[in-house]
Amino acid sequence: MAALFGTRVRRLRTAAGLTQAELAQKVHVVSTRITQIERASGAKPSLELARALDVALGADSLLVDLWPYVYREAFPDWSRAFMAHSERAVSLRQYAAHVVPGLLQTEKYARAVLSLDALLDDEEQLEQRVTARMGRQARLSSPDRPELCVILDEAVLRRPIGGRAVMREQLERFPASTSV
Repeated sequence: MAALFGTRVRRLRTAAGLTQAELAQKVHVVSTRITQIERASGAKPSLELARALDVALGADSLLVDLWPYVYREAFPDWSRAFMAHSERAVSLRQYAAHVVPGLLQTEKYARAVLSLDALLDDEEQLEQRVTARMGRQARLSSPDRPELCVILDEAVLRRPIGGRAVMREQLERFPASTSV
């Protein structure tokens, strides 16, 4: 849906005879933001930006009508691309400053983290995300598992996500041989 939204913006912009920079100026964003929208890369447009684009391009509410569908996708485009690359990786290295990385999260911790997303539509979307996250972890116990190196900031261990029981379970998940 983000790609469809971006295609419509590009078609409307070219039909209006505007460059990306000119459209960006009309809606008060940087031109690279218009590029991201048209390519369906980066953050998805806000409702306010969809409204501004609609007005600037004379889209007769088309972009505002499409906007909710962009946010119904379970995962943003950048996230799907990241997951696809991770599935083929032979080595994964990550520094985590805020939360335990998804590949190491328990189901309860993942549910607590994912439920904080302000753009989450409903319980069904949360379940899709939790299931996908837990499914990605299966690769770590497969014969072709990648080498995994994770460095956690101490704040990750001290930040209470989901309450004491959830944090205790998450901390107990790390093997005894893990350096923390």
